[in-house]
Amino acid sequence: MFLMRLALAAVVFACFSAAAQPAAQAPAYKYIRVGAPADASAAPQPGFALMGGGSDLYAAFRFLCDRSGGGDFLILRSHGGDDYNPYIQKLCHQNSVATLIIPSRAAAEDPFVARTIAHASALFIAGGDQGEYINFWNHTPVQGELNRAIARGVPIGGTSAGLAVLGQFIYTSLGDKPDDPNLDAKTALANPFGSRITLDRDFIEIPLLKNVITDTHFARRNRMGRLLVFLARLKQEGVPSIRGIAIDERSAVLVEPTGEARVLGPGRGAWFIDASSASGMLAANTPLTFGPYGVQKVVPGHAFNLKTWSGEAAAYALNIENGAVVSTQASHSLY
Repeated sequence: MFLMRLALAAVVFACFSAAAQPAAQAPAYKYIRVGAPADASAAPQPGFALMGGGSDLYAAFRFLCDRSGGGDFLILRSHGGDDYNPYIQKLCHQNSVATLIIPSRAAAEDPFVARTIAHASALFIAGGDQGEYINFWNHTPVQGELNRAIARGVPIGGTSAGLAVLGQFIYTSLGDKPDDPNLDAKTALANPFGSRITLDRDFIEIPLLKNVITDTHFARRNRMGRLLVFLARLKQEGVPSIRGIAIDERSAVLVEPTGEARVLGPGRGAWFIDASSASGMLAANTPLTFGPYGVQKVVPGHAFNLKTWSGEAAAYALNIENGAVVSTQASHSLY
């Protein structure tokens, strides 16, 4: 009888303990996949799809798909949904298409997230908020796996905020205001050390984008002035050969590992800006004077080489004089 009571007490205690345990927590990430449930073996080839934002360009995604070897295409974002899944699945013949939403550093530390990136044969970073990408993913396994993937030849692309983090230098937007998320040229030019000008570096390692900062939605949102300020800041901080790649909405620059690139899309194209010869004085709360900047504008349908920094381009110079940008073009256009 004693043994029976002891056994019954043990069962009751076990049940009580199980009930007292908290329910298993849902993972911090979100993963939505279509296509085959198991990853495929693929032989990807390197390539870089730099997209300026706005309407997505099917040719840029086909560029990534063609280099994926038909394997597993992975979209990365910090928030949002899986709207890219059906778009890419319809456009390309992939083993699978998946979206991995990584909305925190806790999610970025999850082993599943690192494994998923490691198994991808094409990578795309969606638009959103590059400040979140840096805050949530930098110095985590996400950063490590992205760079290992690039090193082994996995193609990668990004649009808008996803492009903003692909260069060696990054405008992080960490100082932007919730009610005004887009730093404008006038604000940047008036004070090159303003609190909204927040720059970071070395998140993604793409050798062709070393000493490069990117900008997006370029002519559409009148961002030339602010990019020139970013370049001046970086030059002043000791980056002698700093350059910028700026891409307009509905435009993309598709880059081969050789550095050869082509510009496409119905937008206004891309601007390749060299600040190597620029100089000036930067001071807080003082409108900037800096220059000259060498600008090469490449319209869709034409080519550029990132290694030689030359191509089928209209070349001109820009100078900043007391916070105003002056162009050598006959039309005085900045773009």
